[in-house]
Amino acid sequence: MQSAIWNVVSSSVKPSNLIRCNKGALAVFHHRHYSTTHDADLVVIGSGPGGYVAAIKAAQLGLKTVCIEKEPTLGGTCLNVGCIPSKALLNNSHFYHMAHSGDLASRGISVENVKLDLEKFMGQKVNAVKALTGGIAQLFKKNKVTLISGHGKITGNNQVTALKPDGSSEVVNTKNILIATGSEVTPFPGIEIDEEQIVSSTGALSLKEVPKRLVVIGAGVIGLELGSVWSRLGADVTAVEFLNSIGGVGIDGEVAKSFQKILTKQGLKFKLGTKVTGAQKSGGIIKVSIEDVKNPDKKEELECEVLLVCVGRRPYTENLGLEEMGIERDQRGRIPVNSHFQTVIPNIHAIGDCIHGPMLAHKAEDEGIVCVEGIKGGPVHIDYNCVPSVIYTHPEVGWVGRTEEDLKSEGIDYKIGKFPFMANSRAKTNNDTDGFVKVLSDKATDRILGTHIIGSTAGELINEAVLAQEYGASAEDIARVCHAHPTCAEALREANLAAYFGKPINF
Repeated sequence: MQSAIWNVVSSSVKPSNLIRCNKGALAVFHHRHYSTTHDADLVVIGSGPGGYVAAIKAAQLGLKTVCIEKEPTLGGTCLNVGCIPSKALLNNSHFYHMAHSGDLASRGISVENVKLDLEKFMGQKVNAVKALTGGIAQLFKKNKVTLISGHGKITGNNQVTALKPDGSSEVVNTKNILIATGSEVTPFPGIEIDEEQIVSSTGALSLKEVPKRLVVIGAGVIGLELGSVWSRLGADVTAVEFLNSIGGVGIDGEVAKSFQKILTKQGLKFKLGTKVTGAQKSGGIIKVSIEDVKNPDKKEELECEVLLVCVGRRPYTENLGLEEMGIERDQRGRIPVNSHFQTVIPNIHAIGDCIHGPMLAHKAEDEGIVCVEGIKGGPVHIDYNCVPSVIYTHPEVGWVGRTEEDLKSEGIDYKIGKFPFMANSRAKTNNDTDGFVKVLSDKATDRILGTHIIGSTAGELINEAVLAQEYGASAEDIARVCHAHPTCAEALREANLAAYFGKPINF
């Protein structure tokens, strides 16, 4: 477990302060109208990946569970305006690109007069989202999770109030509270998002036409994924990134360089080591002012029809009653918790994007599960070094564990095993050979320290590496495991062969 992630907190809030906080909360409480009162073992605030999974698991463990959600649909950002709709667009835009660019023709498949029906294209995304959000509602019913609509606010150590848009409220008295409110788009100072021309990731998922030119502020995961979508559909895309590499925090340096070369070949343009200083709309055109980070005198102006702001996300922790309860947030708005996901008030927990750590749906899901298991008295443990990351472009990028830069900075002696997909039989038959697998193992013990994959199936292959690393496997362990032939997974085996024996078989 990464020690930096967990700040073990003690009961730093005095009981007298809690009493005053509670009295203040109750004073507000009595001025409102409450229509219904529920009793519960656990109230989960938020129905995103962390919240809904935690609620279902809690119910399965026998806890009387209530979930409070302020949005009209379940699933949070991930299902509604994040992971799921973006993957629908990435998948379908890749099909269009294969047909339109001549890739299919090179495979002997002739397709003439290829056209994009953007309305139907977006419709498939909407249908996928509806099916999945509706599926959560059915899972709640199946597992007897009570759903309450409203903005959940903590109004006592054992009380959550659901604030309704019409001014009414519902109160739930509960033994435990779990905050799973997720995150929201980080605004860019001085640039106002209208979700029409200047858009966040939400607006970029629903553009009404393909822009001629698209400028993306930020070449992290979200910027690259959405930039790829609109580039495939015909937009001239330029990504402006403050850092000197793409892919965001955690990506291996060698992978990032290869990734940039591949995306550049696909048509994306990059302005690295560059910051945006402003943007002005004029007659349907947006003029974006940029300058070199190291040399501010080196300025430039980019023009585009759509500007996509992708500078990250911030925890959604406003108006939750935290201050009234004496729960302080850190400088980034996150809620400090201990290794059992407890705040300074032991029966109030928090998980997911609103606490420290990577803002990933699967990280929130795992935290939700082990958190409620802990509430029931079970063990609580997550190895954050074994949480994978994936960028769903084409090729995909997936990684888990340490990067080469991490190991160098930590002074750890390591071995490298690499294998290119151009030497993999399945990738060859698929005519999809961009990328490679890179394995980092401990020089003394051979234990796998990190795996980094860039290739069309990286998002699937990385999970074998995660499983191996979770169980403390060595490079030899994977190298000696029989893999089906022909598969892209053989590239992972070959990279581990290279790490352990010094060379692979097929390269």
